[in-house]
Amino acid sequence: MYPCIEHCIWLIPLLPLTGAMVNLLIGSRLPRPVTHTIAIGTIATSFVLSVIAYLHIVSLPPGQRQFIDTVYTWIGLQGFRVGLSFLVDPLSVVMALIVSGVGSVIHLYSVGYMHGDKRYSRYFGFLNLFAFAMLLLVLSNSILLMFVGWEGVGLCSYLLIGFWFEKIENAKAGMKAFVVNRIGDFGFIVGFMLLFTAVGVRTGTWSLDFGVIKSNIGLVSPAILTAVGIMLFVGATGKSAQIPLYVWLPDAMAGPTPVSALIHAATMVTAGVYMVARMNFLYALAPDALRVIAIVGALTAFFAATIGLVQNDIKKVLAYSTVSQLGYMFIGVGVGAFGAGIFHLMTHAFFKALLFLGSGSVIHAMSGEQDIRKMGGLSSKMPITTTTFVIASLAIMGVPGFAGFFSKDDILYHAYISPYGGTFVWLLGVVAAVLTAFYMTRLVILTFYGNPRMDHHTAEHVHESPKTMTIPLIILAILSAIGGYIGMPAIFGVHNVFAQFLAPVFASGVRLPEGSVSLEWTLMGVSVLAAFSGIGFAYYLYGVRTELPAIMAEKYNTAYRWLLNKYYVDEFYQKYIVGGLMGLKDLLGVFDARIIDGTVNGTARLGRRLADFEGAFDRVVVDGAVNAVGDGIVSAGAVLRKLQNGLVQNYLIVAVIGMAILLSLVLL
Repeated sequence: MYPCIEHCIWLIPLLPLTGAMVNLLIGSRLPRPVTHTIAIGTIATSFVLSVIAYLHIVSLPPGQRQFIDTVYTWIGLQGFRVGLSFLVDPLSVVMALIVSGVGSVIHLYSVGYMHGDKRYSRYFGFLNLFAFAMLLLVLSNSILLMFVGWEGVGLCSYLLIGFWFEKIENAKAGMKAFVVNRIGDFGFIVGFMLLFTAVGVRTGTWSLDFGVIKSNIGLVSPAILTAVGIMLFVGATGKSAQIPLYVWLPDAMAGPTPVSALIHAATMVTAGVYMVARMNFLYALAPDALRVIAIVGALTAFFAATIGLVQNDIKKVLAYSTVSQLGYMFIGVGVGAFGAGIFHLMTHAFFKALLFLGSGSVIHAMSGEQDIRKMGGLSSKMPITTTTFVIASLAIMGVPGFAGFFSKDDILYHAYISPYGGTFVWLLGVVAAVLTAFYMTRLVILTFYGNPRMDHHTAEHVHESPKTMTIPLIILAILSAIGGYIGMPAIFGVHNVFAQFLAPVFASGVRLPEGSVSLEWTLMGVSVLAAFSGIGFAYYLYGVRTELPAIMAEKYNTAYRWLLNKYYVDEFYQKYIVGGLMGLKDLLGVFDARIIDGTVNGTARLGRRLADFEGAFDRVVVDGAVNAVGDGIVSAGAVLRKLQNGLVQNYLIVAVIGMAILLSLVLL
C-alpha cells in the first residue's frame, strides 16, 4: 500500500534524535513553545510513520510481512559485516507504535507538568533521546545494533531519573539504575558474544543479523543455546526489573512523573520482554531457559505484589505494580506464548502510562504530596483524573471488559497448559492477580474517596489539572478500556486478531498444546474470581471497616514491617553486596599497602644494594681490567718505541737475531 515507506524506516528513530540534538544544543535559547513543539512534533511524526509502516505490513500477504531497510554498511570487514539496518515485521511495528504513540502522549502531558522547570529544554531533549534509543532497539535488524539502543535507554534512564539532581536521593537513584543495569548488561554481552562465536564456528558464517542467526541456529548444540538463553535473560532481568535486579525500578520514582510513565509503560522496562520475544527461535530450542524465565517471572509477579500491599507512596505502589506486571509478561514469553506476552506488554503500556500520569495529576494538585494517607476525597474536585484513574485500575485488576482482562487471562491460560509452565506458575499468577486487585482498590479508595485527610491549605487549592494533562489521560483511558478487544480469545466466537497478526514472527517458536474450551472457560472464571476477591476484600477493609487495617498491622506487626520495608532487600544488598565489595576494596587496599608496596619497596632496596654492588664491581673489576689493559698497551708501546727509533743499525741487529733464531729452529 505504501511501498515508499520501505526506504524511510530510518526516519522513525532519526526524528526524535534530531529533536533531542536541537533542544540539547540550542534549546535554552529558544522560546518554550518552540522547545516542546519540536519535541512533540518529532515523536508524533515518528508515530505517523509507524502507522504507515503498519498499514503497509498489513497490506502484504501474511507470509511476506517483513522488509529490511539498510542505510549503509556500519562495520565492513573480511567475512564480517554489520549494516545500519532496520527490520520491519509485525513484532517490530507493534513495538514502534507503542513507543512512539504512548511516547507522544507523555510528551504532550509533560508540557503542563514541567511548565515551570528551569531546565525545560534539557528535559525534552532527554525525553526525545530516550524515544530514539528505544525505537532503535525495537527496529534493529541485528543484535549488535539492538545493543546500541539497549545501552542508550540505560544512559537516558540515568539522565532522566536523576534529572532533579540537586536532591542527593535523586542522584543516587539515577546512579543505582545505571549500575544495576550494567550488571545485567554484562550477561547480555556474554550471551550474544557466545551466540556469535557458536554460530560462526559451526557454520563459518560470522554475522549478528537476526535472519542469519535464525537460519543457522539449529546447528548449535542445545547446551550452548541454553547458556545463551539464560545469559540473555540475565540482561533482561536488569532492563525489565526481575528478581534479583528489580531494585532500581522503585527508586526510579525520583524522576519527574512523566519520566516514570515513559520508563514504566512504553520504553525501557519492556526491552527485556521484547528481546526474548525477538529471539523466540532460539528459546524454542532451549526449553530449560524457557522454564527459568517462566519461574522467575512468576516469582517476581507474586513477590512484588506482596510489597505493593502496604506501600503508602502513590508512585511506589505503581512502581511495584510495574515489577509485578512485568513478571506476568515473562510468564507469557517463558511458557512459549510469546504473542500473549507482547499482548500484555501493549495493554500494560496503556493502563500503566495512564496510572502514572494520573498520579502525576494528583501530585500536581496536592502541591507535591505523594503519601496516600494524606489524601482522600479528591473525586469531587478532580473528576477527570478520578474517572480515568479508576478505568486504568480496573484494567490492571483484570476486570472483565477492560484491556488487562484479556491479556492477563491469555497469559494465565497458556501458563496452565504449557509444558514450560504448569500448576505452580499458574497458581503464583492467580495469587498475584488477587493481590493486584487488592492493592489497586486500596490505592483508589485512599486517594480519591472517603474523607479528606490533607491539611486545610492544601484542601483549598486542590483542582483539576490543565487540558494539556487531562487530554492525554482521556486518550489513554479509552485505550485502557477498549484496547484488549483486538486480542479476544476464540472462545468468544471471534478471531484473535492480535495473535494472528504476530503469528508469522513466532512461526518457528514453541508449539503449545491445545486446551479444551471448557478448561479455558474454567480458568477464565478463576481469573475473574481472583480479581473480584481482591477488590471485595480491599473495599471491606478500607471502605467499610476502616479501623481494621491499623488493627491488622499491629496484630501482624512482623509481617507488616517486612512488607513495608520491602523484605529489607535493599538493606541486604547494601550490607552484603555493596558492603562486601567495599570490604574487598579495603582488603585489596591493605594487600596493596602491605604486599605490593612492601614488594615494591623491598625490590627498590634490593635494587639500591645491587646498584651499590654494581658500582663497586664496576670500579674494581671492570675499570681495573680496562685500566690494566690500557697500562699494558702503554708499557708495550714504550718498549716498542725504543726499538722504532729510526737507526738502521738497530734494525739490522734485530733482523740478524731473528734469522739466527729461525736457523737454529730449522737445524734442531
